This record gives sequence, structure tokens and C-alpha cells, in this order.
Amino acid sequence: MSLLDEILWNEQGLVPAIAQDWQNGRVLMMAWMNAESLTLRLQECRAVYFSRSRQKLWRKGEDSGHVQKLHGIWIDCDGDALLLRVEQIGGIACHTGRVSCFYRHLNQGSWVSIDPILKTNEQIYGHSD
Repeated sequence: MSLLDEILWNEQGLVPAIAQDWQNGRVLMMAWMNAESLTLRLQECRAVYFSRSRQKLWRKGEDSGHVQKLHGIWIDCDGDALLLRVEQIGGIACHTGRVSCFYRHLNQGSWVSIDPILKTNEQIYGHSD
């Protein structure tokens, strides 16, 4: 049995992958992986995901330069989710220019941003959203 056979892929052939900072444990982002992206991730030792909106492979940092270097992969007890321990090059994982995609905290019934924007979309991508 191969390592890919041990993963419980969803109907679209995808599995959720949580990227976590390898040193401090902070959750950086969640993305989807398919068998090809997982295989490439292992070969390249960097983040390769599957973009559902673009329907193609997506190498984290290919546009922004914010690459994720792989330090380890874990699978959960049910085999239906992956945890990726990564080194976030440049310190920005979120397309909004923040350290983490999980930058909003529920506080007294409202979502409150707790992380500053480190770089604007103009600075990262050369255009504004």
C-alpha cells in the first residue's frame, strides 16, 4: 500500500492540508491537495497545492515569493486531513499580506482583525485587489 492509498480523498480527489509554522506552531493557512500536488510536494520539499478556483496545481509563492519550505507532514487519525509543518519564507502566508490566513478572532460577537498587514497587494503582486 502506498502513502497515497492511506489518504481518504474526498469526491473531487482532494484532501484538506493545514500549513503550520514549524517553529512556533501557529496555523498559517488551509489549502487543498490532490495526489499529484502531494507527490510534487514531497519531491520538491516545498508547498504545492491544488487550486479549486483555477483547477490547477499551485506552488505557494509562485506569484508572491512567499514560499513554504517543507519540514514534515502528518496525517490525522481518520486519514482525511494533512498537517504540514513549514518554514514560511518572507513571513507572510496570507494573500492579504498577513502572517496567517487566520487573522480574525471572534470577540463579543464580531470578527476582529488581530494581525497587521505586513505588505499590501500592490507591494506583493504589483496590483491592488
